[in-house]
Amino acid sequence: MTVWDRPEPPTRPAPLDRERIVAAAVTLADEGGLEAVSLRKVAARLDVGPMRLYGYISTKEELFDLMVDEVYAEILPGERPGDWREALRGHAGRTRRAALRHEWLADLLGGRPALGPNALAVSEATLSTFDGLADIDVVMRAVETVSAYLTGAIRREIADLRAERATGLSKYEWQRASGPHVTRMLATGRFPALARLVHDGTEVDAETSFSTGLDWILDAVAAKLT
Repeated sequence: MTVWDRPEPPTRPAPLDRERIVAAAVTLADEGGLEAVSLRKVAARLDVGPMRLYGYISTKEELFDLMVDEVYAEILPGERPGDWREALRGHAGRTRRAALRHEWLADLLGGRPALGPNALAVSEATLSTFDGLADIDVVMRAVETVSAYLTGAIRREIADLRAERATGLSKYEWQRASGPHVTRMLATGRFPALARLVHDGTEVDAETSFSTGLDWILDAVAAKLT
């Protein structure tokens, strides 16, 4: 029986429910990442004994599942998208913004599908915009392809933000600090393609990079659908 199917225990002294438990866990994760989340720490935040939580949640993995579904509520579209492209673009943008608010989400994206009610509602809202357009297997590959791009792009952006905090250097400060080494290596002539990238490439911000890559992926999906 999954955590979604298992009923909560009857009300006890010091009212407690999964909603309060998950809210406390999300707050801890927002403050210190997933490593800051444990049943013991959540219980301390709620000022209850750790054993109280086991009536509601059996493992930390179940708690993570509930936390992810809580964030999926932020990803749900406010209204039905006009078509599949609008649906996928909107889903990608909302997921990226949610991950920037809750950086720990990047560590839990990918892998097995999320099965909470909010996650299933997000999937339904997306898939329903493909009705009648293509074979279901083509639709599955299309959604998987966009999801793979989305997961990779979000993880890269979050990794950059974490590196900036860990080193105390912004991306551009790090580039300047690394400049002498890169210049020496490029001067050897062993890396001509990299040299063209460094000297002639145009630097764009994270949002522009994300949006451009997404457009290319959606163009590829459109080609397959037609």
